[in-house]
Amino acid sequence: MELTSETLLDFATAQVAGLTNHDRFEQLLDTLAGLIVCDAIVLLAIQGETLKPLAQKGLTHDTLGRRFSIAAHPRFTAIVESQCPVRFAADSPLPDPYDGLLTGHKGNLPIHACMGIPLFFAKSLIGVLTFDSLTPSAFDDLPENKLQIISAIAASTLKIALMLDELEFRNARSHLLVAELNHESLAREGHEIIGESPVMKKLKKEISLVAASPFSVLILGETGVGKELIAKHLHLQSSRANEPLVYVNCAALPENLIESELFGHVKGAFTGADKDRAGKFLLADGGTLFLDEIGEMPLSAQSKLLRALQSNEIQPVGQDTIQHVNVRVLAATNRDLASEVGEGRFRADLYHRLSVYPIQVPPLRQRIDDIALLAGFFVEQSRRKLGLKQLNLGSRCIAYLNQYQWPGNVRELEHVISRAALKAAYDQHNLPFVTINPEHCGDLSSHKIADAPEVASSSETTPDAAQLPMDIKVQTDLFQRNLIRQTLLQCDGNWAATARQLNTDRSNLVRMAKRLGIEVQKQIVS
Repeated sequence: MELTSETLLDFATAQVAGLTNHDRFEQLLDTLAGLIVCDAIVLLAIQGETLKPLAQKGLTHDTLGRRFSIAAHPRFTAIVESQCPVRFAADSPLPDPYDGLLTGHKGNLPIHACMGIPLFFAKSLIGVLTFDSLTPSAFDDLPENKLQIISAIAASTLKIALMLDELEFRNARSHLLVAELNHESLAREGHEIIGESPVMKKLKKEISLVAASPFSVLILGETGVGKELIAKHLHLQSSRANEPLVYVNCAALPENLIESELFGHVKGAFTGADKDRAGKFLLADGGTLFLDEIGEMPLSAQSKLLRALQSNEIQPVGQDTIQHVNVRVLAATNRDLASEVGEGRFRADLYHRLSVYPIQVPPLRQRIDDIALLAGFFVEQSRRKLGLKQLNLGSRCIAYLNQYQWPGNVRELEHVISRAALKAAYDQHNLPFVTINPEHCGDLSSHKIADAPEVASSSETTPDAAQLPMDIKVQTDLFQRNLIRQTLLQCDGNWAATARQLNTDRSNLVRMAKRLGIEVQKQIVS
């Protein structure tokens, strides 16, 4: 295809048409593939110190889930530091960031042509466009004026997409902070929501919708789906983004200290209160309070929390005066709170106060299309942590990961990839190029959660009651042991939740379990 005025006109018309950014990027790459013969094209956007792939042709699908640290890749460094297109010599010693990612080609890329174009808009670098060809001299004779036009086309496409994203974000937040600040923060701290499946697009839309509001949000979902990540996005996309986000794990709060933890105390309020202490509500004043595992909070504490939410007032333990606070509350749970209300384990008025806008985070088994992106993201994280030159997924790996139901969700996938990366690096320690294969991921045929608690007794097996002597103490111990073990399993090894389920004090339960030889162990499945 020649770069004619008609081609340019068709392309410019398409850019202002009612396209989604995904369609806009695909149209750009289709056009460029017709102008420059190559085996792979990638459009990447600058996000702080990293490059995020937005669209690609010729590479594996998990590439879109990766985030390339510019400093870790000499070729990317050379491109972003240049003002014009960079052609790398076919025998360049600089490692290629796409080694192992080219579709249909295993291992390091052979001698090939590689070219990168920095994308500038108003003299600011906004992205990078890369071309790779297995024909070593493919880009040698491309005229500079043609590359300049391509650079301008790609930069304008990227800028239009970024501006539309920013306008949509501003529209959702109205007068609130500029979206770019939050986007850079999310990218810098690794708080990005990875996923382009229909359910994840719906979830992102809901987050954008409610984030700008003052409403309380109840985040619902199974263990490991990323409820804390959703809370961070709700905070960062709100008018409170510059104020603190205070995290509280309700399941870890001792029942006798919950009031002090949430509302604070003054010196001498109780034994051990040797100084004044601000509670979580005061620390979150002006910002957001995130109550994780809210379903584990005991009923006695729920009434105190409800009063604070209703009046926006707190009273530290031992203090006569009341303090006013301005706090937005987000809560999360893996429990069915509506059922908990029906069974009398959760206050109905608190449930309705928290669930002004409920958000359901989908389990990973409902977003199988996102596994490749998530795997790519975790692979790149593991590569950096392990100090590997290159780490990739083998050709059979994604299919192997897709067939599993992922009861532990995204957290389980992250752990599986981390372990697989370590195993692959050990097996291939003499190779500069490390590939994760299905055997490194372990046996995923069962549905056992990778980091699920295993409740063990001191003996290998629990004897049957009929095998024990008819001694009332022995039989009582057996009954208590079985009851505690079963309840611990139902509560995912959570002692506080188990104690509430059994209507007993947590410390007493732990002492009893220790006497009966019961302990909770974290088990790694490989």
